[in-house]
Amino acid sequence: MNPPIEITLWQLLFGLLFILVAQVTSFIQHLGLNRDITIGTIRTFAQLFLMGYVLTFIFRAENQWLTLAVFLVMIVSAVFIIRGRVKEKSIPYILPTFATMFASYLGTAFFVSAVVVSVDPWWDPRYFLPLGGMVIGNSMSALAIAIERLFNELRQQRNLVETRLCLGANYREASAEMLRTAISSGMIPSINAMMGVGLVFIPGMMAGQILAGTDPLQAIRYQIAIMMMLVGSTAMTSFVTITIVRKRCFGRGEELLLVPGLTSPAQKK
Repeated sequence: MNPPIEITLWQLLFGLLFILVAQVTSFIQHLGLNRDITIGTIRTFAQLFLMGYVLTFIFRAENQWLTLAVFLVMIVSAVFIIRGRVKEKSIPYILPTFATMFASYLGTAFFVSAVVVSVDPWWDPRYFLPLGGMVIGNSMSALAIAIERLFNELRQQRNLVETRLCLGANYREASAEMLRTAISSGMIPSINAMMGVGLVFIPGMMAGQILAGTDPLQAIRYQIAIMMMLVGSTAMTSFVTITIVRKRCFGRGEELLLVPGLTSPAQKK
């Protein structure tokens, strides 16, 4: 197979035409997204080019601790992104979120790298970091959705929860439906992705390997492993995190600690 075609910097800049389309759309429709689009574009260029140089250095160094340090930085960055999306001040959810993400993502990336792909050594950055990055990126979005949904559900059904508590139910019984709804909300995007993968879209891992000249059938095997990894890690991380965060929403007397308030900007209107 022919080697992948290189994209020059000038060719890459042509892609800004799509950003221009988004900017014009936001301006004409008064969406108020022009600033976010601009910042997002700048951060995309800066972060990805920086990551490119960092990965080049890491691949050459082939150091286990350096690889794990980068993996840790990726998780910490994901936690800060979740914190930016989940605007909750009354319940401390950051620490359990970080602890669960670290244990789950490290275990998942290790299993896929060492067992499924059989990389030797298991921490080989060329495999471990891309696999771990895909886990973190997909599960991060799912986890943010799940946490936010839990807080919203508890606020919307506050009267129901408190009534059950007054009637003698413990916090688990009083909030069982909210827990299931939150976990389900986090898992649905990954399940939907499994429904359409290959038929509706070619995911990044598979597309990248095909562009690099890998046999499509081999690329498919990698992608199947990735999809199973994403669904499993999303389910595990969402369940453990939401279970811990739900417990923090209740006090020692099992009273609901979540501060009453509107759950979304739409409700403020």
